[in-house]
Amino acid sequence: MLTLACTGAVAKHAEQPIAIAIHGGAGTIEKSRFTPEKEQAYRAKLQEAVEAGYKVLENGGDSLDAITKAINILEDSPFFNAGKGAVYTYDESHELDASIMDGRNRQAGAISGVKHVKNPINLAREVMDSSVHVMLSGEGAEEFAKKQGVELVKSDYFNTPDRYKSLLRAKEKLRQKESGTKNYQAAHQSLPVELKMGTVGAVAVDKHGNLSAGTSTGGMTAKRYGRVGDSPIIGAGTFADNQSCAVSATGHGEYFIRYNVAADICARVEYQNKSIEQAGKEVIFGPMFQSGGTGGVIIVDSQGNISMPFNTKGMYRARKSNSTPTYVGIFK
Repeated sequence: MLTLACTGAVAKHAEQPIAIAIHGGAGTIEKSRFTPEKEQAYRAKLQEAVEAGYKVLENGGDSLDAITKAINILEDSPFFNAGKGAVYTYDESHELDASIMDGRNRQAGAISGVKHVKNPINLAREVMDSSVHVMLSGEGAEEFAKKQGVELVKSDYFNTPDRYKSLLRAKEKLRQKESGTKNYQAAHQSLPVELKMGTVGAVAVDKHGNLSAGTSTGGMTAKRYGRVGDSPIIGAGTFADNQSCAVSATGHGEYFIRYNVAADICARVEYQNKSIEQAGKEVIFGPMFQSGGTGGVIIVDSQGNISMPFNTKGMYRARKSNSTPTYVGIFK
């Protein structure tokens, strides 16, 4: 009996870690703005997504399949700024972005500015798996989606009342600031932080030790001129490498692009032998934050460690591994 017990303990100890973390955006997320019912609804959707992704891993599935599954659930919910819940552009349309990366070989796929793709992360994965390119945009990306059989929807599928109200508030703010000056930069800077942020994403490690990361977004409320944020930019909003970690970011995209956030975290892990917790905090609370960049990241490494640092008042997030129970968080 003792021998059997010891053998079982060794087998459990030697079991390859599996883990997944998800986020649904970061920003001015304060408990005072939530009714108990609203908070419960958000927590339930986050738990549904992380549990669905974890089930893929638990059944021996690939980390890419796990993050795609989790992100699809978040994209299909009006709660988050991706897919169904995408924010409006200035001209009252929707432009969606996404990216995905495979840590085994640094293969990646990304799309930007699509208007009819129901689940942008699915198209990003098709770009990675079925094309010779890394990023496709606009009409070309949607033409590729048709050829690959990716589900398309009418543009009004993304229309939601709360997002439209946010657009009207943003446009009024912009009009007041731009009146007589046409200073787009100053007007844009006057917008509340929460209108500049909003993303969903997932990172995971599977039983083979393979890391993956994916990110999907509707972009920035009242964005203009074909603006693209960090979510579809490999190295800024998404990065994965089995030699270091997998990262998905959410926040004010312009700063995450300038500071190459996702890749910087992984580089610190690989080249400076830092833990994902240390590397993540250094980047999220470092020069980017000091320059005005706000947001957060989710990180996982090949050992199943998870870190979810953010420098905002809240971040929709959840995690689960075969060594830790499910955790769901919203506020700081």
